Amino acid sequence: MNIALWIVTGLLATAFFFGGGLKLIMTKEKIAAQGPSAAWVEDFAAASIKGIGALEVLGALGLILPAVLDIAPGLVPVAATGLALVMVGAAVVRLRRREYKLVVVDVAYLVLLVFVAWGRFGPESFVA
Repeated sequence: MNIALWIVTGLLATAFFFGGGLKLIMTKEKIAAQGPSAAWVEDFAAASIKGIGALEVLGALGLILPAVLDIAPGLVPVAATGLALVMVGAAVVRLRRREYKLVVVDVAYLVLLVFVAWGRFGPESFVA
């Protein structure tokens, strides 16, 4: 179970780090030009998109660094919970925009984040 949690956590951290990083360095217009999956940016101000990107990057770092550095490892499930809330927001935006096929992706991320939070709060907790 611990190995599965580490694999899922690593994959999630990678996805959120790079996805959030792109939101931080790209302009709103460049993000919107990425295709239909990025059409959601039309509903948000540029500063809000940067804020979402910052939350994703910080969440990705929070999934890995506390456990690896053994500094406040109890923050790992907190980071997973925070990112799960971000994905709930993403799914709500997609539902409101009637982008039903993309909601499936958001829900998949949500399920994986809930798995990490559950695993690290419960059976494979870093806190003794």
